Amino acid sequence: MSASQDKGFEPATGDGPAPPGATGVRAAEVRTAFEGMLQIRRVTRPDHPDPESVPASWELRRPLRAVALALEAAGTAASAVGPSGERTATGYRVCEGAAPGSVRVEWTGPPGSGAAHSEEEALAGCSAVLRRLGWTTLLYRGPRRRRFLEVEGQPPGPPS
Repeated sequence: MSASQDKGFEPATGDGPAPPGATGVRAAEVRTAFEGMLQIRRVTRPDHPDPESVPASWELRRPLRAVALALEAAGTAASAVGPSGERTATGYRVCEGAAPGSVRVEWTGPPGSGAAHSEEEALAGCSAVLRRLGWTTLLYRGPRRRRFLEVEGQPPGPPS
């Protein structure tokens, strides 16, 4: 039994160690979790013309997990943190947003990694992935002019 099976699947947020397990095993876990999320969308919104494009209620209650899963399933690289708290990989970082129910997506990496130079293009890619899945994304500039996305979902309305 893998370590991820011991405590359940957790998508990479960019604030922990690199995802555990062999690449093929992790890819299969991510694919299964993402397909499960899409199936929940289909089951809970059967009358919607495109139910996979609308976040499910559970996603709106746990947006950090849902956004991290969407980014990892799209093949976007996650950042990682070593045992001493130092950044060890360049990629997305998903954390709680400023508003309740929102999350923040940053592009970060170790010092000297060039993450700041690639953040505009990388965050545009993250935004495209999330918008396709029904999330609203807004690009902001924070301290030291670093860009980040503020991401939120809208409660599903009636089918159109």
